[in-house]
Amino acid sequence: MRKLFPFCVSLLVVLIATGLASAQSFQVQCPTSTITHPVAANNNSEPAYPSPNGGVNGAIKCQQISGGDGFATMADGTQTYLFAFGPLSGLADMANGLPGTQFPSVFNTTAPDTLMPGDPATTDNVVADSWPGTFPASALSTSAFTYNGAVGLAPDLDAIAAGKCTAPCLDGHVDTRPIMDVGVMNGNMPAPLMAIDEDDEFFLTLTNVGQVMRPDLFEQHTVHFHGYPNASAFYDGVPDASVAINIGGSFTYYYLAPDAGTYFWHCHITPPEHLQMGMVGQIYVRPRQNRVTNGASLYTARATQDADLRTACVSANDILCSNPLPAVNTGVSQSNDTIGTAQTNPNYGQPYKYAYNDGDGTTRYDVEYPLQIHGFDPNFHFVGMTFNPEAFTDMKDKYFLLNGRSYPDTVTPGPLATQTTDGSMHFSQPLPSIINIPAGGRALLRIADLDVTEYQTLASLGIPMQVIGLNAKLLRDQAGNNLYYKTNSITLAGGESLDVILDASDTTKYHHGDVYYLYTPNLDHLSNDAENFGGLMTEVRIN
Repeated sequence: MRKLFPFCVSLLVVLIATGLASAQSFQVQCPTSTITHPVAANNNSEPAYPSPNGGVNGAIKCQQISGGDGFATMADGTQTYLFAFGPLSGLADMANGLPGTQFPSVFNTTAPDTLMPGDPATTDNVVADSWPGTFPASALSTSAFTYNGAVGLAPDLDAIAAGKCTAPCLDGHVDTRPIMDVGVMNGNMPAPLMAIDEDDEFFLTLTNVGQVMRPDLFEQHTVHFHGYPNASAFYDGVPDASVAINIGGSFTYYYLAPDAGTYFWHCHITPPEHLQMGMVGQIYVRPRQNRVTNGASLYTARATQDADLRTACVSANDILCSNPLPAVNTGVSQSNDTIGTAQTNPNYGQPYKYAYNDGDGTTRYDVEYPLQIHGFDPNFHFVGMTFNPEAFTDMKDKYFLLNGRSYPDTVTPGPLATQTTDGSMHFSQPLPSIINIPAGGRALLRIADLDVTEYQTLASLGIPMQVIGLNAKLLRDQAGNNLYYKTNSITLAGGESLDVILDASDTTKYHHGDVYYLYTPNLDHLSNDAENFGGLMTEVRIN
């Protein structure tokens, strides 16, 4: 009997775990209207600010991601195992280096039947790079894939048959097959990029598809928006105060977007392990000031925000004021961006963009680049894949990454792909790190450090860095004086973010064809594991 007892206990644990997994279900949520945004027709584009829609600002944005595993290829050719998040919506945009966040009209569409494991990389008929072979890995075409809706979203056929709704009747029902086909082994490094606008309501669905390389693990996952002012602790992603998502389940997080700035997010299950293994990504919030109509005063638009209790500054001594009015009204009005051409500046001909609601136009930029700093310990990742105990106290990063890439992969345009154990190509590192500034233009770098073990330093020689924001807060005192500063290097600890402007507007100094470097002066971080060349470095090019 004593011999049977351990077996019975083990069997009971397996049955309970199986029951919990089977009790979960996949779902996705993206409402077309809410109490705050009651008119569905107004929620598929950003209104001007102040809004003409009866005072309703912002729109609804949605995104779906998977929690699972995958592989990424380092610049020395090593395939590194990941615990990772992957995209389940906005696939085409993310393959082109854009955020995967979508309006309801785009998100709520049924996917084509041709979705395959590894899409969009598989549909693009990508051929795996061999090693040794092409170095760095060649850029991949994404022209054959255009779908940005939610993977697996399917009509509710029972409701249609019962006459409760008409086709397509998309109410969150999903087909699990394409979700598993696309989500399994499709981890990205960094995790899918997210971007919302102030006043938006953001619905983020996390679907846990399990970890193929570690079937012994029943890993839960969450999304924690680090430093972000959540509407409720229930959606904070810290399992002690909220919920965690089991394998085979989905959960939709809800966020409001009250404050512009650069944030990041990560899984909060065993954070040192899941962050080290790759479950980290960026989110940034665009300011209302982007939506000010041409010819309108930026100062007046900023003053209008004091009527909103979330962003009001009731006096010069209001310590809760996150963004005071500028001390001086410079008289700057909104206008269209005329820097460069449509080929060199994606914002050309559109209203100027800003990092914050500055009221004086000083955070204006022409191009923006999210840059996530991270590091990998290859030994930790190897034992994490091979069922061995992980040595947390011995964790030591040897790959140093910008958007999941070490130099020279950082200057490879387009997404990088990795062929994983399922035989398919996957866009493992979709975000490029090369910085292209149109001649006479300004670039906003949204820099976040998600490294677990190291402080990281980035230096820019030739083009000084003007630091305008720290940890998603404009550098301005309560009297309205800008506290921006110029420097040739910045240092970040894990869990910090900076907003930096590279100003190449002086055409007597900066010319078409000039190349500068953004790199770390920590020489031991300019390496790819055993290689003494690579690491935390990329190029800044004037176009």
